[in-house]
Amino acid sequence: MHLSRYPRVRFCHGPTPLEPMDNLTRLLDGPRLLVKRDDCTGLATGGNKTRKLEFLMGEALEQGADTVITQGAVQSNHARQTAAAATKLGLKCEIILERRVEEPGPQYDSGGNVFLDHLLGAKIRHVPGGTDMTAALDDVAKEVSGRGGKPYIVPGGGSNPVGALGYVNCAMELLQQANDMAIGIDTVVHGTGSGGTQAGLVAGLEGTNSGIDVYGISVRQPKVKQEEAVHDLTLATAEYVGIKGAIARDRIMANSDYVGGGYGVPTPGMIEAVTLTARHEAILLDPVYSGKGMAGLIDLCRKGYFKKDQTVVFLHTGGSAALFAYQELFTEQ
Repeated sequence: MHLSRYPRVRFCHGPTPLEPMDNLTRLLDGPRLLVKRDDCTGLATGGNKTRKLEFLMGEALEQGADTVITQGAVQSNHARQTAAAATKLGLKCEIILERRVEEPGPQYDSGGNVFLDHLLGAKIRHVPGGTDMTAALDDVAKEVSGRGGKPYIVPGGGSNPVGALGYVNCAMELLQQANDMAIGIDTVVHGTGSGGTQAGLVAGLEGTNSGIDVYGISVRQPKVKQEEAVHDLTLATAEYVGIKGAIARDRIMANSDYVGGGYGVPTPGMIEAVTLTARHEAILLDPVYSGKGMAGLIDLCRKGYFKKDQTVVFLHTGGSAALFAYQELFTEQ
């Protein structure tokens, strides 16, 4: 997989660390746990979207865009990183934030990522939950074009075959680190939402015949719907990057047991996972993706889903800035 064929802008502080989580391993009594620190990618507090934006922004520049437009939930990590990428490149940024969480806390609409969006200079629009976000993006693009601008639409989460290249690249990076450290990895676990991270990882790990499973903890959709969406994007990504042979449907694994009340809605498991990881590993998770992803990993370890002699890598997708929008949940602990 020769990714240098694709337009790319270098943002990521990579390779990101691959670190042991010995304290959590002992606390949960195995398997061996490590963390891939994609919270350390560097772009405005980092996160997984930075890898995707390297390729998306590369394409935007190649097309001569002067304005990037994207969408997400109010506390979107993706929106914050897109705003930061646009700022680095001297581009304008328009963000549409959808109100998906009912009865949010006092800091939800203005703190955390929203504060950083404003600080980074993005133009922000809020829309009600259930808005057709594809149509909303198109409407903003028409506005930009109407005033003489050149828009480039970044899909929610940066999740299309171009964005997923970032995690094809991450898969190869992870394999190199594992080889250098003489670590055999059995499974990569992470929070899966818009699907680009999981699709890129599966395409990369399957395309290199690594034998490593990718296990997504869904943060928004039921299992079958999430797996089907990820599989479709995985096939499109594999075709885009030139991986020969179809990737089997059963290589896409997602568990929706930890979604709780919906996307961005706190759960007791998420609160426990964020707290345990902070107090035992000094690692800050986020309340939407990595918090629920870690909640799933912790519960699966307790249930014996993973064997003690296995090695599991938790992919930390970043987003700790959003903790400040959910602060009251942890103040009560």
